[in-house]
Amino acid sequence: MEIVVRAARPAELGAAAAVLAEAFADDPVLAEIRPPRAREDRRVVLTELFAALIRSVPAPGRRVDVATIADRVVGAAFWQAPGRRSGGVGAFVRQVPAFLRVLGIAGALRALTHLRRMGRARPETPHWYLAEIGVSAAARGRGVGGLLLGRALERVDRSSAGAYLESSTPLNRRLYRRHGFADGAPIAGFRAALPISMWRPALG
Repeated sequence: MEIVVRAARPAELGAAAAVLAEAFADDPVLAEIRPPRAREDRRVVLTELFAALIRSVPAPGRRVDVATIADRVVGAAFWQAPGRRSGGVGAFVRQVPAFLRVLGIAGALRALTHLRRMGRARPETPHWYLAEIGVSAAARGRGVGGLLLGRALERVDRSSAGAYLESSTPLNRRLYRRHGFADGAPIAGFRAALPISMWRPALG
């Protein structure tokens, strides 16, 4: 079946959050911020977390793309537009009740510390920030992630801005390098993983 990549409809933001939750269930950085707990459904917990993250950035400053197969969301990418550097700590504050439900007080404090650390690593040059991208397990190996990334970068190039992201796994970095990203400095301060900053200059 055909894979269709397009902007998410408002009613699909929950499905996008669920796909991201599935994709990041074993992410080492996320596990450090919100460790798994006994007898919890981690996908449900992380779906609420990603939904709050998406809501935390006002609509004019965010772009959520989805990949669908037969109108079922199988991939999602969450971008912040240039000039929206407040998407870190400021975004967190806007969704405090939701974040406290998911993270608890200690986890929220850890998340704030990590957000500040990652925010300091972001370049000053205007850029699109890829906050999250993920593909459901059932659709992996079909090029969904590459399609999501490629279509978004066409839009980025038309805006004459760069693109920036952090990557915590070597496998993901291979995909990003194929799309023009280059490794930057590691982001220190994490115990279980060492995220790498990655930058793609404006090509338009």
